[in-house]
Amino acid sequence: MSKKSSLSEIRGLIIDMDGVLWRGNEALPGAVDLIPALRQKSIPFMLVTNNASASPTNVQNKLHTIWVDIEEEEVLGSAEGTTVWLGEQIEPGTAVFAIGESALHTALARAGFDMRARAEGVRAVVVGIDRQVNWRKLTEASLAIRDGALFVGTNPDPSFPTERGLAPGNGAILAALQATTGVEPVIIGKPESHLFEQALARLGTPPKATLMLGDRLETDILGGHRAGLLTGLLLTGVTRREDVANTPIKPTWIFDDLPSFLEELRKSA
Repeated sequence: MSKKSSLSEIRGLIIDMDGVLWRGNEALPGAVDLIPALRQKSIPFMLVTNNASASPTNVQNKLHTIWVDIEEEEVLGSAEGTTVWLGEQIEPGTAVFAIGESALHTALARAGFDMRARAEGVRAVVVGIDRQVNWRKLTEASLAIRDGALFVGTNPDPSFPTERGLAPGNGAILAALQATTGVEPVIIGKPESHLFEQALARLGTPPKATLMLGDRLETDILGGHRAGLLTGLLLTGVTRREDVANTPIKPTWIFDDLPSFLEELRKSA
């Protein structure tokens, strides 16, 4: 830990998933104990992820495989968060082109957007992680953006943690489109405010009594700071302890892993 403050002031948690609860399909130490510990202390939580391929149902099912039960309403992914934001910008029925996996396409379709396979007539291009991204998808997205479509990224993460190491994330796809079009995307996920605002509204807890628990300095911790939250950095994902010394982004606490966090939580009154 970076400081000796108690966690007793915490009234709610916003918890990242990739690099916190699991790495790829491998559950991380303490993942099975985190949710029961929070329920025992009556601390509400939201599982909030930049991963646009993770739907609430996907997350619920994935946690069930390690004997952890949650409600779908306790999950907020960037696909859902982006869809909510987009619905405030353009009307349902508007033509949209999406690069992404089923969670993003399903969320947009359920919100009433007209999902297109080509660039013609498209008012918005929405880009999330897509492990089947190809030249055709990038071309259609580029054509639509250059023709004036709103360019929206679910998240800016340049890499994605897997069991074998870091793989290209959504930020890599956004970078290719930005290089092609010269247009910078609007980012909805962390570290921008949109997901944090939606999560806090669901929790009903004040920012200064809410902890953002994540593994990335530049998204989880920076975004938590911008939203006025307390922040806890876990060293089980992307960020290493030595990275903290070389950045102005300082978490409130640093934990080696979830068991370390849970030990401190149990000590708090």
